Amino acid sequence: MEPGPLKDLQFVGYRRKLIEGIRASGIGDLEILRLFDRVPRHLFVPEGVAHRAYEDAPIPIGYGQTASQPSLQAGYLALLRPSSDERVLEIGTGSGYLTALLALTVDRVYSVERVRELSVRARRALDALGIQNVALLVGDGSIGWKKFAPYDIITVSAASPSVPKALLDQLAPNGRMLIPVGTRETQELILVARNGEEGEPWTERSVRDECTFVPLLGLQGWSDGEAST
Repeated sequence: MEPGPLKDLQFVGYRRKLIEGIRASGIGDLEILRLFDRVPRHLFVPEGVAHRAYEDAPIPIGYGQTASQPSLQAGYLALLRPSSDERVLEIGTGSGYLTALLALTVDRVYSVERVRELSVRARRALDALGIQNVALLVGDGSIGWKKFAPYDIITVSAASPSVPKALLDQLAPNGRMLIPVGTRETQELILVARNGEEGEPWTERSVRDECTFVPLLGLQGWSDGEAST
């Protein structure tokens, strides 16, 4: 599906510059690069930081959360290779920007966010672009969204001390998951692949060292006390 017409055309040049930066980072897939041209990032960040929307950098979005670096999100897409017939579970809606990128490539996105205000803001931006194949839930992302499982792809935008079993259980046969795992201070990005039929083992491999994400708070992530110490 195509987003609605852009009203803020003054950002187009900045968006194209960001895309060139993503290409320079090693992402050469034209379909992925086109996604970043189709989704205006400035609609997904608070007005006070909209002037920074097309920096290839994390941006604070309030409530102790950040919008991830666009080149990192492009790397997510390159690793996961989402397709039009797949269903995605996103843990950590955040700004909703990655949600929108995913929604333009897959059949359906189910996204969980623990901060209600961020979920509401993301819905507003998605609606402004006419993106309708996204379901949002305010809740504990560490336990996923069992109602609509299994998922072909699970993407986690918050750091966990280990891969939550609830998320593994919701991964479809031959599905894949990206999740940062490690300490509160630093993590590695892990690609999990489920092998064969449901219930069979999965494989894990590190695809990026020394990354830093906000903590995944919840029953199968960090507790509030652990995350703040």
